[in-house]
Amino acid sequence: MDFLQKYNHPKNIRFESFKFALIEAQKRELKTLVETGCARGKTKFIFFSKINWKDGMSTMIFSDYAKYIGGMLTTCDIEKKNIQNAERFVKDNKKYVNFIVDDSLNFLSTFEQKIDFLYLDSLDGQFKEASDHQLKEIKIAKNKLSEKSLVLLDDKGSKTNLSIDYMLSCDFKILNETKEQVLLSFSS
Repeated sequence: MDFLQKYNHPKNIRFESFKFALIEAQKRELKTLVETGCARGKTKFIFFSKINWKDGMSTMIFSDYAKYIGGMLTTCDIEKKNIQNAERFVKDNKKYVNFIVDDSLNFLSTFEQKIDFLYLDSLDGQFKEASDHQLKEIKIAKNKLSEKSLVLLDDKGSKTNLSIDYMLSCDFKILNETKEQVLLSFSS
């Protein structure tokens, strides 16, 4: 997965976590990726958005993985502008990405496919309801996961507080943990 190296940027503090998760996803042949909260970039000169490496640029890296593995990424964000930015960031991989403007809870409730790889990164961690929101997301998505599925939680410590405990109580195990993210799968 040589494409990963283009994301190894000094400001991408999530790179090693993403790399570990996608190598594990490839081993498990995971092809249906779902992301809540897309890569939105950062605004420059009022109208122009550019890459924000501090956010990890997940939609870009997941779209490259989907292209590499012959899979599909569905990314959801409540803000149309964020989806539009993400579409620009992944313009070369658009045929491997479905873009959805919706609340993540509604989106996950209506998503009809099995989810192989789930990345929960909606509602930024500085909001007090972020932990509760992420817990609601995993509760909705749990029955759409297979035994091989991976779940990557972002903003560890600010919005993972409830979801990690819930997932561990539901027979998930932690496969990898960094300062920013936690990767889990069903225990086997």
